[in-house]
Amino acid sequence: MEASQEKISQLRQWIRESRNIVFFGGAGVSTESGIPDFRSEDGLYGSRYRYPPEMIISHSFFVKNPEEFFRFYKDRMLFPDAEPNAAHRALAALEEEGRLRAVITQNIDGLHQKAGSRKVLELHGSVHRNYCTGCGKFFPLDYVLHSEGIPRCDVCGSIVKPDVVLYEESLDNRIMGEALQYIAEADVLIVGGTSLVVYPAAGLIDYYRGHKLVLINRDETGKDSMADLCIHEKIGQVFSQVMDWPA
Repeated sequence: MEASQEKISQLRQWIRESRNIVFFGGAGVSTESGIPDFRSEDGLYGSRYRYPPEMIISHSFFVKNPEEFFRFYKDRMLFPDAEPNAAHRALAALEEEGRLRAVITQNIDGLHQKAGSRKVLELHGSVHRNYCTGCGKFFPLDYVLHSEGIPRCDVCGSIVKPDVVLYEESLDNRIMGEALQYIAEADVLIVGGTSLVVYPAAGLIDYYRGHKLVLINRDETGKDSMADLCIHEKIGQVFSQVMDWPA
C-alpha cells in the first residue's frame, strides 16, 4: 500500500524548499535491506536462544560469557552482504544536493556510508570498527566475522570487542551533543524506521524547534501526536515515491 499522494506531495515540497534537513533513523531503515529489527515478531526479540537477546547484548553478559555473546553476535547481528535500499540512497542523494545536513542513526550496519552518505552520526557505534580490549589495535569487520569463537588480538591475545554500544553502556557524549545540535537547528526533521522507545536516543526529537517534523514508520509510535506529517509505510517505499524512483 502506498502512502497518500497528498502526504507524499507535502513531504516532497518540504524537502525541495529546505537546505537544512536532518534525518534520524532506526532499525526500520535497514529492514528493507534484509536486516531484522529488534522488536517485530521476526526480529531479534522473537528469536530463540538460551538467553534473551537483550541479555546477551549487554555489557555484563559480554564480560561474563563472551563465547555465547559472539555466537549470537555473528549469527544475528552481522550482515556483511546487505546492500543499501531506497531510503539510504535517497538520503545520500539529498546530502549531495546540499539539502540534508546530517544522518543520525541508531543502526550499526554502516549502510548509510555504503550508500554514499558522508555526515553520519552513529549513536550506537558500528560493526565495522572493532578494537582490542588490551592494546587498542583496530580490526575490520572481516577479522571478527572469520574468527573462530571469541576473536582475539593477533598482537596481545586480548578479546577484540565490536565498537557497538551494548546495554548497560553509555552513548558517546560527543556524538550525542552533535546530534542534539543538528536536530535543534534543523528546518525539517525526518524521523524514520524507529519505534522511538529506546532512550536516550528517542528523546533527541524533543529538542527539535521547527514546525516540519515528519515521522515515517510502518507502525504507530508514541510520538505520532507530535508530528506535523505522519506516514505509516515502509520508509524505502516512501522515499522511492518522494524521489520519483521506480518501486
